Amino acid sequence: VVTDSQDLDGTVLETRSVDVTEDQVRAASLALVGEIEQIPPMVSALKHRGERLHAIARRGETVERAPRRITVHEWRWLDLALPEARFVVRCSGGTYVRTLAHDLGERLGCGAALAGLRRLGSAPFQIQQACAWDDLASLEASDVLASHGIALDQALAVLPAVTLDALGAEALGRGQRVRVEAGGAPVGAGERSVVLRDVSGRALALGELRLEAGAVAAFPQVVFPWAVREGRPA
Repeated sequence: VVTDSQDLDGTVLETRSVDVTEDQVRAASLALVGEIEQIPPMVSALKHRGERLHAIARRGETVERAPRRITVHEWRWLDLALPEARFVVRCSGGTYVRTLAHDLGERLGCGAALAGLRRLGSAPFQIQQACAWDDLASLEASDVLASHGIALDQALAVLPAVTLDALGAEALGRGQRVRVEAGGAPVGAGERSVVLRDVSGRALALGELRLEAGAVAAFPQVVFPWAVREGRPA
């Protein structure tokens, strides 16, 4: 937690005193736990009319951003030595932790920003399984994969899946969009929001479901090599 507000070139715009207690900080963070709405920051990779927000921000411009629904499962304080503090947050995908710190500062009235951020885990990937730099340089690739790797199907298990029949899998392998039954998979959730699998459960591609002429179609974005078929896309 810091007291200075800075613009993109590091110029200090405003300084406010940190006149809050530990109890107030803990109470303010509790109000941010659970399902909440968060406005994405301008310095992010989200797009506005086809342009990244961070590119717009670097021009000194600000545009309106729609709030997004996120979930903060846990906010645990490791150290509170105001005006600095350390905490761990467990949250849903798409959460901006820097914005959480900003929103905490707004609630407290003193402002807040992150001095550092370390990701400890994301879906099946955990820091405990990471490969040290020295090992990465000295071990054979096969040894690194055996000790630290995660199978593709396991890594993609956190994403909703749509199963394609044989004809659908063949069409996908030629780069064609495929009519599908969405089931519980989201429609229009982003270019890599759904795993497209064959009837055996093997991942064939990442893509997006979109409405097309009153039906749901799967639009592949990343097709894995073993799914590619010879022939020109229709």
